[in-house]
Amino acid sequence: MDLKAQAAKAREALARASFSSGAERDALLRKISSLLELEGDRLLEANSRDLARGRELGMSPALLDRLELTPERIKGLASGVAEVASLPDPLGEVEDYRVLPSGLGVGRMRAPLGLILFICEARPGAVAEAAAMTLKAGNALLVKPGKEAAESTAVLGDLIRRALRESSFPEESVTVLNDVGREDLKKLLALSEIIDLVIPRGGEGLIREVSEHSRIPVLRHFKGVCHLYADRDLDLETAVKLIVNGKANRPGTCNALECLLVHRERAADLFEVLVPELVKAKISVRAHGSAHPFLTGLGDGLLERAGEEDWGREYLELKMAAKVVEDFEEALAHIRRYGSFHTEVIVTRDLVRAREFLRRVDAGCVMVNASPRLNDGGCLGLGGEIGISTTKLHAYGPMGLKELTCRKFVALGSGQIRA
Repeated sequence: MDLKAQAAKAREALARASFSSGAERDALLRKISSLLELEGDRLLEANSRDLARGRELGMSPALLDRLELTPERIKGLASGVAEVASLPDPLGEVEDYRVLPSGLGVGRMRAPLGLILFICEARPGAVAEAAAMTLKAGNALLVKPGKEAAESTAVLGDLIRRALRESSFPEESVTVLNDVGREDLKKLLALSEIIDLVIPRGGEGLIREVSEHSRIPVLRHFKGVCHLYADRDLDLETAVKLIVNGKANRPGTCNALECLLVHRERAADLFEVLVPELVKAKISVRAHGSAHPFLTGLGDGLLERAGEEDWGREYLELKMAAKVVEDFEEALAHIRRYGSFHTEVIVTRDLVRAREFLRRVDAGCVMVNASPRLNDGGCLGLGGEIGISTTKLHAYGPMGLKELTCRKFVALGSGQIRA
């Protein structure tokens, strides 16, 4: 079957998901969750083959980390899908309802977006999460996985098809398109009459290429250059904890900390307690001249001078940039210039300063006294996410269930006409 025919079959399957009951969709997700746990060993075997090939090809540690599935990660995937099933059904909800002077009742009802094309690199777990989110919101899904995860995503696709079949949904409701090359992908991106939305999840190069060739609306997330600003009035213990967690928890993710900004009045005492923790976590620093004198305790192996190329850079490894700023305004100016509209953090005990940061910083998620690693659909109470949008149409930040729906107007009349 050619790609257009496969996309058309997925489009046909959309009706079953769109008009199914919430209970049916929840039972389907629970079936997927159960199969992930039951078939975990099979999934691990397939993933081990992907990892072996990735090492042979010289994939970076960050990409290998994204690619790897462990028993704990599979268990987390299964519980995440089950959690999505437990969330309220977003479909059919009517918001902003009001009765006009004419007696016409007007509201906005949540409805599925339609058929979504999800493109991912080296992220097999994202396939299961994307399937759960799209199905729960009544959509259908085409998945174009990266060749790096071919073995893992083939097994995941098989498990999801089995769950769909056993739950009386068309198997094409989630279609995994393995062996799709770059030219074939361009053909998919031209199917604007069949596919409603494209969500690419991967490196900046992939997303720019998709955006350049797509005739279908694209939700973009180019990169995650996440800053943490350590304010003058801060708690040292909290700041150190958030900095280390933000960088070392999983450095290859888009919500990892990439640049530390420190108010000049707190630089000496913050770096005094931070440097030993950076050494312990093996975090290297590209330091601006303003920060370099405070970081000499890192030693030559972990400390380098920063160049202009280090600002606005997504390291995706145990490395970050650091700069001492004169004040709050300089921190904001730096974030405006080099931020990527992903995640920005302030550490402060000053509530006025915290509110000002929330108001003035432009990012999909702005945080006060919390690790940037928490900018994740699951951590923010969405049950999961299909991606993080750094553009503003139609979603900004993590995309949960509501972001996978649209709002159509509904009007309830009693014979009203237009004069």
